Amino acid sequence: MKNILALISTLLCISVLGGVAKAETIHIIDPNREGDVGVSFEVELALNNEDRATGLMYRRQMDDFSGMLFVFPDVKEAAFWMKNTLIPLDMIFIDENGIIRNIHSNAIPGDLTRIEAGQPVKAVLEINGGMAQKAGISVGNTILPKDLINSLEVR
Repeated sequence: MKNILALISTLLCISVLGGVAKAETIHIIDPNREGDVGVSFEVELALNNEDRATGLMYRRQMDDFSGMLFVFPDVKEAAFWMKNTLIPLDMIFIDENGIIRNIHSNAIPGDLTRIEAGQPVKAVLEINGGMAQKAGISVGNTILPKDLINSLEVR
């Protein structure tokens, strides 16, 4: 009976969390500051429509230097909302060259307002609300490895 309950619990978690299992460490640096070591995040990768649709919904917490990186098959006008999202998030919009083009800070849990990049992007990084400012992340910063978002198998 315990094994069955454990299996059901595991399957429920996979279902609720979208089954996102791939993780990657990314670094965000200021290319204008020589020798900048930047800040690192351990991110889950959302590489298909199902994972991108589920994202961080239903999560009650997330470690400070964790997040989710949504990567699109093509550069596009990206828009997000906070439906079924329980924690505030910063959304960092990244172009095909790995450069941060826009940051939306402290998206409100449950809010259905569209949050847009303002220009075509290749990826969006979601981290805890307020973390971008706390970590000194700003528009013009670059993610490393630079070729990451273009080297992933995205569907």
